[in-house]
Amino acid sequence: MAKQNDVGVFQLDNGKWAFRYTFTKNGKRSSKRSCKDEFGNSLNTKRAAIKARKSAVEAETLNQPLKPIIHKTVAEVFKEYREKGCSGKAYQTIKKQDSLWKNHIRDKFGKKYVDSITVAEVNDYLTQLYYVDGYAYKYTESFLKMFYLIFGQAYSRNYLSIDTYSKLCINKDTKIKMPNLKTDEDTEIVTFNREEIALLDEYFKGTNAETAYLLGKYCGLRISECYGLKWDNVNFKDNSISIDRQMQYQNGLIKLVPLKTRNAKRTVYMNKELKNHLKKKWQQAKSDAITFVAVREQKQRFIDDLDDSKISSTELVNCLPNGTIQTVNSFKYPSREIKSKLGIQFKYHYLRHTFGTRMAEMNTPQHLLCSIMGHGNIHVTQQYYIAVSKRGIEILQNNLNQL
Repeated sequence: MAKQNDVGVFQLDNGKWAFRYTFTKNGKRSSKRSCKDEFGNSLNTKRAAIKARKSAVEAETLNQPLKPIIHKTVAEVFKEYREKGCSGKAYQTIKKQDSLWKNHIRDKFGKKYVDSITVAEVNDYLTQLYYVDGYAYKYTESFLKMFYLIFGQAYSRNYLSIDTYSKLCINKDTKIKMPNLKTDEDTEIVTFNREEIALLDEYFKGTNAETAYLLGKYCGLRISECYGLKWDNVNFKDNSISIDRQMQYQNGLIKLVPLKTRNAKRTVYMNKELKNHLKKKWQQAKSDAITFVAVREQKQRFIDDLDDSKISSTELVNCLPNGTIQTVNSFKYPSREIKSKLGIQFKYHYLRHTFGTRMAEMNTPQHLLCSIMGHGNIHVTQQYYIAVSKRGIEILQNNLNQL
């Protein structure tokens, strides 16, 4: 366990040590790092790095007036973030943050000064949420991200010192972290087996939801990505589909909005079945534009696109022949009917689970699978698809038996 004065020191790949610190000069915040002490000697031990950092910080302080401490409550920090720091954030992200704040964090931490909160205090709260209150692991993880956000905002506005911020959010030995998993249920991936897929193929064939079903089955799209797909995103020449927006309800209005993360913006590829289906649908859409021209004038709907321009629902891949828009709610009825008629617990996201797992079972290179799934990093892919692939586990066991 790292001691308090370990903050700001770290080990390099070559085994030697280095340190970093932040200071404010003439109203501007700057950072410095070094792998040598004041005499130019390499730092061969952690103790040497701690000592060198202390000397550097003291030398920097002597040349500057002491900065007055600004005490802000967590509520004040979050208010400043909502007023000044969340521009560019996805609507759903802000909505979720507001919910976590109003329903949980505000009452517990709102009146506390942000620089008085300890690592133990936050870790105890996360443990309470997960083990005692029974919240799901991924939901509890949302609280961890909120604390990182609040402490990051406080640090950027000079309400937290570099040492306190490092101890809370950077130093791997001291920073706030999630409690240990109770069981494997939190990382369980729900997939459809071959027999269930055959039944689903038959159920969706020829229906208004068939296109969305195939996009989930063969590309692993999220439902918001599927219904946000425009024909402009489909490239039949190189068999690709560019995923660059999603459909969301915002204040009761249907909009096309940016994807939640940078990694979600990606290119996926069509197999022969999906390409043939989309080609036929595209040709039919061009025919429908003539056949239903009068009806479309009444039925089509104009929605906001990424640049706040208006586009017709007929520009979307998932649109009915008469111009009626299909939305993320279009799968509510099929989900209920599949459960009652086929006995299958169906959620559109399970198609994504199935796609990712099957691709992992076929030994798709991890970096490619990570890319087409739109994951933030390869560890997510490994944890949620590769690690739980039954076929992958069987292969591993078979290989072990051959050692």
